[in-house]
Amino acid sequence: MDTLIVIGGSKGIGKAIVEQSLAHHKVINVSRTAPDITHEHLTHYDCDVTTDELPELNEASKLVYCPGSINLKPISRLSVEDFKNDFEINVLGAVKAIQKYLPLLKQSNAPAIVLFSTVAAKLGMPFHASIATAKSGVEGLVKSLGAEFAPSIRINAIAPTVTNTELASKLLRNEKMIQTITERHPLKKFLSPNEVADMATFLLSEKAASISGQIFEMDCGIVSFKI
Repeated sequence: MDTLIVIGGSKGIGKAIVEQSLAHHKVINVSRTAPDITHEHLTHYDCDVTTDELPELNEASKLVYCPGSINLKPISRLSVEDFKNDFEINVLGAVKAIQKYLPLLKQSNAPAIVLFSTVAAKLGMPFHASIATAKSGVEGLVKSLGAEFAPSIRINAIAPTVTNTELASKLLRNEKMIQTITERHPLKKFLSPNEVADMATFLLSEKAASISGQIFEMDCGIVSFKI
């Protein structure tokens, strides 16, 4: 049974990935809070990836880095510290996790890594300067490491649009906002955590053995279509 490390698997998309993976993987969740589920295949470590040392582990064949931020402000209200914090959470945390567990991944069979970007890295959106900058860094990291790790380790990223998670709760806090966001997407919907987790589990699996260095837009049409 493969061992999957999920950084940030206690809530939202990360939790959905953990839940989908428990049947076929040993899952190690590393996050500030424990998920509200228990399973014989699940081990949890309390850790803030931005400030704490990541736990020492004995094996790993898959790695998913889920922590992110939604810091939406006009540029006049964004401080340099805002940019630094978003970059640390989204990019440097991922780098820290990859560097920590790279020796274990190299020793495993068919290792794979999944990171997360955002549609705002492709689609210019007001008030997204800090998060779009950070997530563009994630996309550059995926491209560079995809080439560096080939052919032994695959790495890809998912760039979701608005997803119904606690992180996005301010964007979906009432029926009017939900309706507005739904109508903005050509497919007249936004994402559920399980939909994004489905893509992540696919990219980690042998079904995606020929895919690396790619950014997958889960955009409900908002980047791809003008209707």
